[in-house]
Amino acid sequence: MRSALAGAMGRGSGSPPDSTLPDLRRFRAALTAYFALDGFVFAGWVVRIPAIKEQTHASPSALGLALLGVSAGAVLTMVLTGRLCARFGHQPVTVGAGFLLALSVALPPLTHSALALGLVLLVFGAAYGGISVAMNSAAVDVVAALRRPVMPSFHAAFSLGGMLGAGLGGLVAGHLSPARHLTLLMLVALAVAALGARPLLRCSVPTAERAGAGPREDAPGMTGRAGRLVAVLGLIALCTAYGEGALADWSALHLSDDLGAGAGLAAMGYSVFAGAMTVGRASGTALLERLGPGRTLIAGGALASFGMLLGSLAPSVWLALGGFVLTGLGLANVFPIAIGRAGALAGPQGVAAASTFGYGGILLGPVAIGFLADWFSLTTALLTVAVLAAFASVVAWATRHAVLPEGT
Repeated sequence: MRSALAGAMGRGSGSPPDSTLPDLRRFRAALTAYFALDGFVFAGWVVRIPAIKEQTHASPSALGLALLGVSAGAVLTMVLTGRLCARFGHQPVTVGAGFLLALSVALPPLTHSALALGLVLLVFGAAYGGISVAMNSAAVDVVAALRRPVMPSFHAAFSLGGMLGAGLGGLVAGHLSPARHLTLLMLVALAVAALGARPLLRCSVPTAERAGAGPREDAPGMTGRAGRLVAVLGLIALCTAYGEGALADWSALHLSDDLGAGAGLAAMGYSVFAGAMTVGRASGTALLERLGPGRTLIAGGALASFGMLLGSLAPSVWLALGGFVLTGLGLANVFPIAIGRAGALAGPQGVAAASTFGYGGILLGPVAIGFLADWFSLTTALLTVAVLAAFASVVAWATRHAVLPEGT
């Protein structure tokens, strides 16, 4: 009998029945558009944070507290979304969260105080957390139905959407006010959400269990063996997502302050990292089919660790940028693998739990790096990214027979 991993992440043989292929194609295309929408909207908001800070007259500390609204809303909603998906299905929750995300991105320019900004960001964060869990839960079902490890392709769409959102946002930032920019972003997002809603709601895609992934273990209560395995997967996701958050906020400062790069060259730090992640995720399905999820995850953590050692300790900007590229390639598929396996084990609640761990790592990274940079140095602080990536690789290797029983 096929294991849960073979259906949800492994290199399963066979193909879905011909009668389901058109629905699966439409569903997959619409879900991919929602992943891209998520990244596009979030990046569009991020590039306008400096302008929103000026508009609200917030001090750095007040802005930091307001921005925690995104984190708080996302983390609190993730657990609830897992339950909503289990009760109502992934598709309607994904569509509802998509429309809420589109509408809420236009709210920050309407605020004129840090308190008001924090409150509307709670709504934005709730939508962001909700759509993340619902989309990934739906993607687990697509992976199982197709019997191919296509989860990285969805996350590649998210990364690509983020790159486009940040790039376009940077281009219009000098020409449009935050209110006009984010209103236009809202209209585009609503159009994409509306176009994708019909195939997501009408196409029939079996759940991972009915698609042949095998029974989920302890799905209702996340207890017992499945709960422990999901916790391990969440730990792996946290350790690697820590690097994503750290590089997003600190790579440019490392290049400029520690290596003397100019503003333009320093800005390339996160760009090359994000670009490498996009490429890595776009090729992730082929990699998983060739190596299997276990080897891909273990090797990815090791490559990211080596890349970040180079990125942190390199004596020149170009070597550091090369290290960031290797880090992005290494981290690219770790999060999708962990989320996919958690969904195979425990359904939407597994996705919610692992996602909460993972996004917790993204939030923890920048804060931890800041404190460590004050206590030691930024170079030393960035080495923690390498340490945690190596730790994730070791944990994956040590638990490979239980967590990733195939393809290791």
